[in-house]
Amino acid sequence: MKKYRSIIRAVLLALLLAFVLKSYLFASYVVDGESMEPTLYDGNLLMVNKVVYDWQGVDREDVIVFHANETEDYVKRVIGVEGDHIAFRNDVLYVNHQPVPEPYLEELRPDDGELFTRNFTLEGVTDQSVVPEGNLFVMGDNRRDSLDSRYFGFVPVESIVGKVDVRYWPFSQVELQFK
Repeated sequence: MKKYRSIIRAVLLALLLAFVLKSYLFASYVVDGESMEPTLYDGNLLMVNKVVYDWQGVDREDVIVFHANETEDYVKRVIGVEGDHIAFRNDVLYVNHQPVPEPYLEELRPDDGELFTRNFTLEGVTDQSVVPEGNLFVMGDNRRDSLDSRYFGFVPVESIVGKVDVRYWPFSQVELQFK
């Protein structure tokens, strides 16, 4: 009987620990769609860190999950944080008028003579000249096939679920960092 009590106690402790980790620290998400290719693919399983932004600010290039509306969560890359001026010219990202390399796009960028990311300025897609306080400008890595801030506008920081820390499925694509 003593043996069973210790096993039951260990199982209950493990379940409690799993519940606390899942509820308060991490969340699991499934990628739905192709907007983040080649970084993330449809069907990938992700572990999202729900508390990291309680200790640090959101950085450009972070891959985040956020509430897009009451029923959907999106996964996108942070392109601009509050106060940033964003523009694309000739497939080059400019943040605060400085070119910013995007090496994570090279694998998907087609060699078809067309722009991978159409030219735009922040003013042209949002009626703002800079990212407003408490907001982010996000884009999918698959720039030709991504519903992102170019279409739905800024993302309020308070709508962030967390930062994508781990892709754990499929095993052949396990990855721990997305910058």
